[in-house]
Amino acid sequence: MQALVLEKTRTLTLREIELAETLGPHDVRVNIHTVGVCGSDVHYYQHGAIGPFVVRAPMVLGHEAAGVVSEIGSAVTTLRPGDRVCMEPGVPDPVSRATRLGLYNLDPAVRFWATPPVHGCLRPSVVHPAAFTFRLPDNVSFGEGAMVEPLAVGLHAANKARLKPGDVAVVLGAGPIGMVTALAALAGGCSRVFISDVQKPKLALAATLGPITPVNVATENLTEIVRRATEGWGADVVFDAAGFPQAAGQGLEVLCPGGCLVLIGMPGAPVPFDVVAAQVKEVRIETIFRYAHVFPRALALLGSRKLDVRPLMTDRYPFADSVAAFDYACRPRPESVKVQIDLA
Repeated sequence: MQALVLEKTRTLTLREIELAETLGPHDVRVNIHTVGVCGSDVHYYQHGAIGPFVVRAPMVLGHEAAGVVSEIGSAVTTLRPGDRVCMEPGVPDPVSRATRLGLYNLDPAVRFWATPPVHGCLRPSVVHPAAFTFRLPDNVSFGEGAMVEPLAVGLHAANKARLKPGDVAVVLGAGPIGMVTALAALAGGCSRVFISDVQKPKLALAATLGPITPVNVATENLTEIVRRATEGWGADVVFDAAGFPQAAGQGLEVLCPGGCLVLIGMPGAPVPFDVVAAQVKEVRIETIFRYAHVFPRALALLGSRKLDVRPLMTDRYPFADSVAAFDYACRPRPESVKVQIDLA
């Protein structure tokens, strides 16, 4: 089949590739409709590796996908041909210790689309376990379905934060993950969310998504703004979706005593961290790796319109222009949030 293949660092081609996928009794075959371009896809394109995951052979990109079931395995009872679905891209070993403990995202043997050496989903069809394939609500588009994967990151972060109704949250970074994390924080009960960045168009967009206060840290002091808004107390939760080495330190400044710092972004360099500053506030620190057990909740929130990701879907490309989509995603306009590719 034709697919978008990362041949090597900085070399993408849309070409025929042989991918042998057998439909097992518990699998479904899905015709792909829409795929989102993730920052990890772009990083593999630009650098050929993310930490220990190194592209050593041609690999199909893409892991944020929605489509239509075209065939089901003999043991599948939850889905049928014609169902509109999205797919959770990480498939763990069902009998691993991590999976049996409910931590399937931490299974060392997990097979995750577009993580070397596993091929991704920027191709006409995939075979995927029915257990990790989810029917879209009737009022949720394919584009929104492809947004469930990044939204799951934000929801997982909100779960790890143990949000309480009325909490004040701060999100560092107004990229795609920062935006969905802000939405997840509101859905989780936060009364107010502050989001910081240096790009004015993204901050302006964030302000339209709900009770979200944008803070341009190029010209404003985030800590002072949050302290004024909380009578000097600070934020209950800080989500670091920026991933810069200095971001964690900024998060500590903004947090209230006993607050929670959730580390989402992955810095590309060692992080200077003031342990004493964390200790004197008894800060609780949480980390996340992808997500677990949140796709059904994400779809329920989208279907009820309690959460709306449609404003974040800013750029669309046809499959034939996939290489151009990635080149654009490497240097997007400031107002761009999520680039998506339509295969159907």
